[in-house]
Amino acid sequence: MPISKKTTTEKPAAARRGELLATAAEVFAEQGYSATTVRRIADEAGMLAGSLYYHFDSKESMLDEILSTFLGELWAGYDAVLAAGLGPRETVEALVSESFREIDRHRAAVAVYQKEARHLADHPRFGYLAESQEKFEALWMGTLERGVAERAFRADLDLRLTYRFLRDTVWVAASWYRPGGAHGAQEIARQYLSMVLDGIAVPD
Repeated sequence: MPISKKTTTEKPAAARRGELLATAAEVFAEQGYSATTVRRIADEAGMLAGSLYYHFDSKESMLDEILSTFLGELWAGYDAVLAAGLGPRETVEALVSESFREIDRHRAAVAVYQKEARHLADHPRFGYLAESQEKFEALWMGTLERGVAERAFRADLDLRLTYRFLRDTVWVAASWYRPGGAHGAQEIARQYLSMVLDGIAVPD
């Protein structure tokens, strides 16, 4: 009995799965997780809702994979920065650059995370979100404290306020950044770092 071959138009399951997650992330970012139905995701993906269940058992599973993939890549990048043993200023520069790199790769996932993380905090399946947030804060606060101790950053800074400013300044970019725009992610990171670390006023 001859073995049937896939046509050239069929895509491997892993590739199709990735496309479906990207579609779901865009819909979740636009409509919110609670307001999004499996049917809506399927419609956007150009397939029947029943076919979507071939790849995922629920929209919760899709959300879980979207968020865990984004955070996994983010922390892989952050851990590489820490392993490099850079000075405090260079560490901030590298962390900001890595953050924008992830916004470029996972813009919709970042938007979903910002909208949904607080609501999901008490859900056992998403306990890693709170753990990641605590780790994130400890990393940035530790870097700022080291910078003050090594006289790389001003001693009069309110470090918690500084941390919140850096965090919000970087991650709010996901609400307007679009790949392929006038400025790439790394150019935006460079501009942000120049404003944050050197200011916008001309020195006297």
